[in-house]
Amino acid sequence: MFSVLNKIFDLAPPALIGAAVDIVIERENSLIAKFGYSDGWTQLLILTFLTLVIWGLESLFEYKQSVAWRNLAQTVQHEMRLDLYGHVQEMELAFFEDRSTGGLMSVMNDDVNQLERFLDTGGNEILQVATTVIVIGAAFFVLAPEVAWMSMLPMPFILWGSLAYQRLLAPRYAKVRKEVGLLNADLAGNLGGIVTIKSFTAEDRERRRISERSDTYRLSNQSAIALSSAFSPLIRFVILLGFCGTLLFGGKMALGGELAIGAYAVMVFMTQRLLWPLTRLGATFDLYQRAMASTTRILDLLDVRPAILGGRKRLAMEAVRGRMCFEGVHFQYSNGTTIFDGLDLEIPPGKTTAFVGVTGAGKTTLVKLLLRLYDPTGGTITLDGHDLCDLELADLRRAIGLVAQDVFLFHGSVRENVVYGRSDASEHELVQAARLAEAHDFVRALPQGYDTVVGERGQKLSGGQRQRLSIARAVLKAPPVLVLDEATSSIDNETEAAIQRSLMRMSIDRTMIVIAHRLSTIRHADHIHVLEEGRIVESGTHDELVSKSGLYAGLWRVQTGEAR
Repeated sequence: MFSVLNKIFDLAPPALIGAAVDIVIERENSLIAKFGYSDGWTQLLILTFLTLVIWGLESLFEYKQSVAWRNLAQTVQHEMRLDLYGHVQEMELAFFEDRSTGGLMSVMNDDVNQLERFLDTGGNEILQVATTVIVIGAAFFVLAPEVAWMSMLPMPFILWGSLAYQRLLAPRYAKVRKEVGLLNADLAGNLGGIVTIKSFTAEDRERRRISERSDTYRLSNQSAIALSSAFSPLIRFVILLGFCGTLLFGGKMALGGELAIGAYAVMVFMTQRLLWPLTRLGATFDLYQRAMASTTRILDLLDVRPAILGGRKRLAMEAVRGRMCFEGVHFQYSNGTTIFDGLDLEIPPGKTTAFVGVTGAGKTTLVKLLLRLYDPTGGTITLDGHDLCDLELADLRRAIGLVAQDVFLFHGSVRENVVYGRSDASEHELVQAARLAEAHDFVRALPQGYDTVVGERGQKLSGGQRQRLSIARAVLKAPPVLVLDEATSSIDNETEAAIQRSLMRMSIDRTMIVIAHRLSTIRHADHIHVLEEGRIVESGTHDELVSKSGLYAGLWRVQTGEAR
């Protein structure tokens, strides 16, 4: 509404100019005189007042439409980004392993911004051009229908040209969006791996690689720019024909007395106001096509359905005992690699169960299946007799605390990272969890203690410090089932011994699942399973397994230095 009213009042000045010409030439026979104001000065005063009102309203509605469209653009941008983020966040782990972080960021940020840019100005432009055509077309057919068709003649050609340009531009802008996604993926990957780049002195090589990728993006943009830039000059020639027709034949009618001079002046100005804005359609369609290419990528991402969905069965935390069973579990990654082929396993409640084995034996995959980051391709996994697929995902994951090998800390304070799983934790509970994870002493020694900012991914801390904070975060969550996936791989022997004592305290009345390469971490576990190529080849306590002289005993001798 604001756009249409703004354009209507914006089109009034040519009519006011025509009225002024009419007053000066026709005097007491002018249009305003017909309303009972025969004095020329009075007519000019009325015209001046009307001019002030019209320009004031035009300015008011320009402000209104600008605020409304820009706020709409910001709202759509905000809601679209939230929809995308919420959707992506629900996707299974395999989805992220097949896509780059930079590529997803490109869609959630850059593509959403393209849509915002179009709504900022493009929607208003299209509405105002349509209003211009309707209002001026109607005025022309009232003033001089014999000439009106000449000014309207370019319209079909302009519309046809605009649609043709859209079809030509669409694949070029699709390629532009694809290239910017690849460029963002490379930039995000390089920034994440900056330590590796520096340690291998690969700065020049990476600069060349980014330069090549950026140049490909630049060239794809050039191809689109070359076509989109030709639109306005070509359309301008078509517009010129309509303007010249009105100027020539309208002038002939005015000279012959068939058309009032004021009306002729209005038509000349109006023709320019009608046709000239159409040259801006090139820029508008350019924005539109960029937005459509981005919107296609956004909708394609939203169309991807999560492969792992939660069940309907609720799971009360206080009722969880922690008995987990694998019954004939088969699992194969999407690349065809088979990990488990009929695995049967029981993890008793309230006990510490450990898994060891060489790299690739399936230890970490086991953890991912427990958390339903993946689903088995066959068989079932149960928690206290409930099939994991029947449980609500949030309830299942609240019941299981994970300390991963690859520790992730958010850019924030130590406090914010430790209370991440329990934002309502008290200061006493925070400190107790840190003490249990052997983290309190080093945190207290930091410049701002628990308020010290750890940096992105915790880069201001050592690997051992990050791991201890990760353990504290899981402990504070107080889950019935606690999973430690190589949780002591980055700490020294002294700290490991202290954490082992803590783990013994934590394991009381709690199901503990420990994945370890360092066998000293699990020597006091209630049950130890040795995995090899996705199969359990040995089970027992530490002493029992060492005495068997099997795979576990061999690993133990290697780690204690007994093997030569």
